[in-house]
Amino acid sequence: MDYSGIKALYINGTLKKSGEQSHTEGLMKVSMDIMKKEGVQVDYLRFVDHTIPVGLKPDLSEKNGPEDNWPNIYEKIMDADILVLGTPIWLGERSSIMSKCIERLYGMSAETNDKGQYTYYGKVGGCIITGNEDGIKHTAMGILYALQHLGFSIPPQADCGWVGEAGPGPSYLDKESGAKDNAFTNRNTTFMTYNVMHLASFLKEKNGYPKYGNSREAWDDGTRWNFDNPEYR
Repeated sequence: MDYSGIKALYINGTLKKSGEQSHTEGLMKVSMDIMKKEGVQVDYLRFVDHTIPVGLKPDLSEKNGPEDNWPNIYEKIMDADILVLGTPIWLGERSSIMSKCIERLYGMSAETNDKGQYTYYGKVGGCIITGNEDGIKHTAMGILYALQHLGFSIPPQADCGWVGEAGPGPSYLDKESGAKDNAFTNRNTTFMTYNVMHLASFLKEKNGYPKYGNSREAWDDGTRWNFDNPEYR
């Protein structure tokens, strides 16, 4: 496989700004290192580092609104073939920062590409979860559902994570956790990474999805393909 033409963006939903240790970043780096070794161009950011207000408009700074760095991040997302979202678990859920990221993604979902499809068609999504409480599968379920609903393609085994014992205890980067030697986490992180690369490579080779049967633009112009409204049968 040749992944040299693929671009990936990793967004960390940690509550900590750069300069503070992020256990989620620790596991994300495992995945990023694999991609870099395979020739993928990798970009990374912490969402909390950027001034991004809550809301669903493409740019909340318009019409004398608050400062909004979202348009710059959206540009990075649209330049990438793969988007991997990382988050810690708090109270069994993704972080508030990651929820805001997903909401801002949602705010762009009515945009269309040059085929008239929704803007994220042809892009691949995955997620990485860390914490010291239960909730990897639940958190991944919500993130991956949101991504596919917005138009991202989700391959098999598109999530991975690490959690310690329930309750206060060591986190991923703490030496006493033994997380870096956890076979289950290392296997799933590797599989997730390769599966998003595989799917991104397939879609890039085919120039995304054909517009037959899924173009919002064509639907609005009256095209119905093989759809037959039961009301008129």
